[in-house]
Amino acid sequence: MSEKSILITGGAGFIGSHVIKLFVEKYPNYKIYNLDALTYAGNLENLKSIEHKSNYHFIKGDINDESFIDSIFQKHKFDAVIHLAAESHVDRSITDPLAFVKTNVIGTMNLLNAFKTLWKDNFKDKLFYHISTDEVYGTLGKTGLFKEDTPYDPNSPYSASKASSDHFVRAYGETYGLPYIITNCSNNYGPNQFPEKLIPLFINNIIQNKALPVYGDGNYTRDWLYVIDHAIAIDLVFHEGLNHETYNIGGFNEWKNIELVELLCNLMDEKLNRTKGSSKRLITFVKDRPGHDLRYAIDASKIEKNLSWRPSVTFEEGLSSTIDWYLSNEEWLKNVTSGNYQNYYQKQYS
Repeated sequence: MSEKSILITGGAGFIGSHVIKLFVEKYPNYKIYNLDALTYAGNLENLKSIEHKSNYHFIKGDINDESFIDSIFQKHKFDAVIHLAAESHVDRSITDPLAFVKTNVIGTMNLLNAFKTLWKDNFKDKLFYHISTDEVYGTLGKTGLFKEDTPYDPNSPYSASKASSDHFVRAYGETYGLPYIITNCSNNYGPNQFPEKLIPLFINNIIQNKALPVYGDGNYTRDWLYVIDHAIAIDLVFHEGLNHETYNIGGFNEWKNIELVELLCNLMDEKLNRTKGSSKRLITFVKDRPGHDLRYAIDASKIEKNLSWRPSVTFEEGLSSTIDWYLSNEEWLKNVTSGNYQNYYQKQYS
């Protein structure tokens, strides 16, 4: 592989850390720069296995800081950007929508402008790869799938902010000739996920015998994607995807929330040697959140056909492996929920 200087934003986060590790290990000739603000969901402990690799470089900074973003682009001359940094939790977007506009829209604009200014009209062998979500498409009824040309119809401040950033990326492609690819993925799960999302939250709560709060009647349906499979897909799209194309990345499976939670409870009881059915007693139905989308389901046939990508594990296999990881890394779970991981940054980089 030829030498490349690649900026990966949000690389200390859940998906980003898996992408960083894959690229650092697989492409020793690439210079991989991890830009992360280390907010609550950013955790450098996720990257301990590669932090001393010679081709890996960490930059602490915020994509909302326009002058800082301009300065690092001019200093490091990034050939490509893989943009993962985002506010991503729907519940948080309902209570603080402006924070999502600042990071997901303005932050993306700062990156686009810096990239455009650096390379101007000389975009040969350059790429701005923007990672987005299936939530920009809105909600589905009982049938149908999200395709790459499904009209946007976001229903939460989070999905609206991501839809806006997608539009700006495409607009820069059309207006300035900026080379880009966009991928829209389904719900990710796996190791290292911050325990505000459903699966790690419920794993943690079952460990501690706490209630498992399920919104509404639990019949909301999602397509689940194992994070390591997503990282592999990102690698394929980055190297083989076509300029100005969009690819949907999904897990080829749908689960109603209540069915997922019941499966999780059964697996946890088995792995914790608890009486079968004991964890199900923790399930508590709570008031639904506003604007809750009924169903997401991705048609990932384009990336399967054009780039020969499919998930490597079934949901049951991936969920079992995910539980095993959390049970083997309870110290990580305690640190990330208490905030002690911030001390790790001070120790390593102050």
